[in-house]
Amino acid sequence: MSRAPQVFRRSFGHGPRPVLAVHCSLAHSGAWRGVAEAMAEEITLTAFDMLSHGRSPDWDGQGNYQLLNVQAGLALLTGPLDLVGHSFGATVALRMAMARPDLVRSLTLIEPVLFAAARDEDPAAFAALEEASRPAEAAWAAGDRELATRLFNRMWGPGEPKWPDLPAPARAAMVRAMPVVMASRAVLHEDANGTLAPGALDVVTMPVQILTGAGSPPVIPAIARSLCRRLASAAHAEVPGAGHMLPVTRPAETAAQLRRFWTRT
Repeated sequence: MSRAPQVFRRSFGHGPRPVLAVHCSLAHSGAWRGVAEAMAEEITLTAFDMLSHGRSPDWDGQGNYQLLNVQAGLALLTGPLDLVGHSFGATVALRMAMARPDLVRSLTLIEPVLFAAARDEDPAAFAALEEASRPAEAAWAAGDRELATRLFNRMWGPGEPKWPDLPAPARAAMVRAMPVVMASRAVLHEDANGTLAPGALDVVTMPVQILTGAGSPPVIPAIARSLCRRLASAAHAEVPGAGHMLPVTRPAETAAQLRRFWTRT
């Protein structure tokens, strides 16, 4: 394996339980602050900025973006710990668990966006996702990077504040990260990295929690069901009233779900 990319990382909390967390697209490691503060006495949470996000360097367009972030995350796995990922970060966390199951005590996938998992599970939900994605993809193809980012954020962001009301630095950070979103389409929609290939997930034998928001698009629970069928130790939990950004919008409920899961396991 080639040398892991150098990425920015930070830690929250001072509890005895080590946790490594991977944020969603267009965000950064600080997205975990609310969850970590709700569990500050219980966990020490380390999070890193994926390439082209936060304080990490930009992806140079070379290599596989998802797997480069997997390498960056694996470099932080110094001993057995609980691994948590959100959205695209959940797909990174899943690949990390596949690569080093011996170092992952438990795995929590929050709103995983491995859309290819829903293709056969719920064809209608997958088709709706493809249709909903077209405006952002068309804007990108037309060279309007900011509009593509705005439309993508409208689909998957928390809803408030609206794009014009976001601080200019926040909008610029999202626009900066948008190229890696578009470059990851084949990985997420077509499973180009073979995460769902026969037998590929057999090594993921640690306890797995798949956590979703009740208000998320139908493709998300379809992904959860599909992954639960493939992962013998997986269970699906839903947070009432939450949407895709639940670690940010519902940190206390997310922390409660993690606490409950870790207590059981």
